[in-house]
Amino acid sequence: AATASYRLAPKHQFPAAVHDVKAAVRWLRANAAKYRIDPERIGVVGDSAGGLLVLMLGVTGHTTALDGNGGNADQSSRVTCVVNYYGPSDVMKSYGKSVDAAEVLPLWLGGDAQKERHRHVLASPLNWVTPQAAPTLLIHGTKDPYVAHEQSVWMHDRLKAADVEVELLTLEAR
Repeated sequence: AATASYRLAPKHQFPAAVHDVKAAVRWLRANAAKYRIDPERIGVVGDSAGGLLVLMLGVTGHTTALDGNGGNADQSSRVTCVVNYYGPSDVMKSYGKSVDAAEVLPLWLGGDAQKERHRHVLASPLNWVTPQAAPTLLIHGTKDPYVAHEQSVWMHDRLKAADVEVELLTLEAR
């Protein structure tokens, strides 16, 4: 197992964190022999904001659009599978559904959904789904006050429509 660090907002706005996790995957591949890693079997796990980042890894492995310049450009940032614990899939739809979206998202995206609509669209994994996306397990509770359960339902449905292997594990609130 390896842990990836990433730059945080507001000092470092989108797409810095995405660049960082993609660079971490490329670093793992570049150092696979040294650390006895199978470069064809790199899976990622994340929760909340980290969940969004692993979703981004899972849906953007087929493109270099968000790779950044974090080194090892000769390596792929593609991952084999994704486990997302309650990460958002569409940040545009987080407003009014999350107790802190109106405070947190503008810090990460440089403004609210009206001012920085394009960045909100680009930062939403839901908008990057293609049939090349990695198999994904989504785990989400029904009473999450920070990321609405429907975020995982939307991601599940979009991945399923693209014929990507996906499972949604819903944790019912008691």
